[in-house]
Amino acid sequence: MARQPSHQTKPNPEKNPRRDPTAAGKRDAAVNRIASHNYFLLEKFEAGIALTGTEVKSIRGGRANLKDAYGLVKDGEIWLLNAHISPYEHGSYSNHEALRTRKLLMHRAEITKLIGKTQQKGLTLIPTRMYFKNGRVKVELALAKGKQLWDKRETERRRTADREAREAIARSRR
Repeated sequence: MARQPSHQTKPNPEKNPRRDPTAAGKRDAAVNRIASHNYFLLEKFEAGIALTGTEVKSIRGGRANLKDAYGLVKDGEIWLLNAHISPYEHGSYSNHEALRTRKLLMHRAEITKLIGKTQQKGLTLIPTRMYFKNGRVKVELALAKGKQLWDKRETERRRTADREAREAIARSRR
């Protein structure tokens, strides 16, 4: 026969209702919107990133930009280049450089997989978004192949056709 619990348990309350949604992990800190326009995103990976304290505070404030950033595999390590994280406005002499090269943290098996794939012609690593997960900053890297101009036009045509079809279905339901 099972024992009855002697006390009632309360559901876990939200940690801090006043906390910033970016810092809580509910909203992305930075998104590379142009990546899906310029590249075919084939496969996505999650990576940690080695940052200084002022960089984390600046990212919490939403002052990160991934527009021109890319990943590079060098000597068995992955690096993030050209990611712009603005200097922290309340930082002192220990403030960081905005465009410094940052190390990405991944498992060895994932790194070897990426080494093989990035050596193929035309494939590169593009960061698509930066976000918080359990209080740590993560970067979503996509293995990408560059689009030609006609690819971009084809994508735009397909998107327009899909939108018109959805609108026609909605009109017919009324």
